[in-house]
Amino acid sequence: MPAQRESDTFGYGEYRTEEGPWEEWNPTEESIRPVRGRHRVAKQRGGGLARSSTVLGVGVIAAVGAGGMASAHTGKPPVSLSMPDLPSVGSLFGDDTSDAPAATTASLSHVGTASAETDHSDAGEALRNRIMAQAEQQQSKAETKATAAAVAAAEKQTAAAAAKAEKEAAAKAADAKKKAEADAEKQAEKERLAELAKQFQLPVVSYTITGTFGQPGSMWSSGYHTGLDFAAPTGTLIKAIHGGTVTEAGWAGAYGYRTILTLDDGTELWFCHQSSINVKVGQKVGTGDVIGRIGATGNVTGPHLHLEVHPNGQATGIDPMTWLRGKGLTP
Repeated sequence: MPAQRESDTFGYGEYRTEEGPWEEWNPTEESIRPVRGRHRVAKQRGGGLARSSTVLGVGVIAAVGAGGMASAHTGKPPVSLSMPDLPSVGSLFGDDTSDAPAATTASLSHVGTASAETDHSDAGEALRNRIMAQAEQQQSKAETKATAAAVAAAEKQTAAAAAKAEKEAAAKAADAKKKAEADAEKQAEKERLAELAKQFQLPVVSYTITGTFGQPGSMWSSGYHTGLDFAAPTGTLIKAIHGGTVTEAGWAGAYGYRTILTLDDGTELWFCHQSSINVKVGQKVGTGDVIGRIGATGNVTGPHLHLEVHPNGQATGIDPMTWLRGKGLTP
């Protein structure tokens, strides 16, 4: 046995047997060859553990910092490693001998997993927010487009309604104008006839209409009645319908005693079947002047005045009823 040597007591104040002395060990190839099937790990004491732990910790930290812990594919379940916080590991390399805070261990794999989950959660949340924002934007665009379409449709409908209302208003205005013009024409005609009525009058005051223009019958040589008959007692006065000139006065065959009064416009008025004549050819008469009396001369069935109207002295006469009404008179 080698001689004992004195050594420091490492601050314990006295020598302790667990501090040595130890035999000096010089490893050889034979002494360090591993036993087949087993790996022998030498038990270390004291300061050697601190430095080997430091090296191991730095390697593990580097592996974790590069992207996570790698597990060896040896067929055995992975072994969870625990390391002290970085401040505690760093203190092993420093010269600070002050009291270090108590080391707290944490699972690096757990930290890496939590960090990855947090990153995935943040990324998922960001993607969700982006999708929601795009959906809201698209919905907003769709709503804006729908609103614009609705506004355009409403404007189109309003324009159509306005155009229709304007057209209806124009039609009503045109109808109102037309009606007003018609009313004005009627009023003007009424006033004109009223003025004419002052200038024209019926030939007989008291009478009965017994024959009208156009009645068919064998009694008339033309096959129809050519005038308007005012039946009244013999001797009833016959008056001039309007002022004019007597162009004929005397016997006229089937017409009996006849007087023809020619007006200023050339219209001839024939007064037939008179019992007597009170005027002479060439005589001018005014409205209401007596020109003769009712009788039953000529081709008649009773006393009456047969009145005919011949415009411009033409041979064929017109309906006396229509002509009298045009002068404001109603037989």
